[in-house]
Amino acid sequence: MTNIRASSIRLMQPLIQAGEEGSTPILALSRRRDARNCRQNRPRSPMQLRLERIGFAQAKALNELWHSRLPRFGTGFVRNQPYLCYAAHYLDVIYAVAIWSNPVARLLPQRDWLELRRLAVAPDAPRNTPSRMLAVMTRLIRHSRPDIVNLISYQDTNAHTGGIYRAAGWSPTNLSRRRQWNCPSRPRPPAQSSSPKRRWERRIA
Repeated sequence: MTNIRASSIRLMQPLIQAGEEGSTPILALSRRRDARNCRQNRPRSPMQLRLERIGFAQAKALNELWHSRLPRFGTGFVRNQPYLCYAAHYLDVIYAVAIWSNPVARLLPQRDWLELRRLAVAPDAPRNTPSRMLAVMTRLIRHSRPDIVNLISYQDTNAHTGGIYRAAGWSPTNLSRRRQWNCPSRPRPPAQSSSPKRRWERRIA
């Protein structure tokens, strides 16, 4: 991805939902529409970021740009799934994105659980952005989705310690061994990570 495209894809393209109040600030901040001077006005703290919903296409593109272990995001056979995507931004420039969906594991509750599929953070984001974003998303989902009772996410044990989940009040549960899902009848791309995964959970109801 060229520098020009990488810069433009970071500009907010908010997903406005009818009946919603719009963006929710992590800290009260007067919003500027012009982000041309973003390099000189980077946030120093995650408390300066605003959290706002964005479209799946933009979140997917930024995940590909920033995620070190899982840049590819496959939709599988459920191509019209209503992904819930958030961006943490400052002066309309995005510094982190998150993509949620119903749990990938079919044996887990599909109607009242949500899985954090990706959390990708820009290299120039403030320190502690991931844990702050997790904490704020928990509150937003509890408010906007009263049908959801549990949030889950999976930690790559070879790449992370799980500190961002612990700092946001999540709890570790089971450790799963990586399985190969590829088979002759349903071929899939090679796995992006083969390390064991620790599942973290956060009850919200």
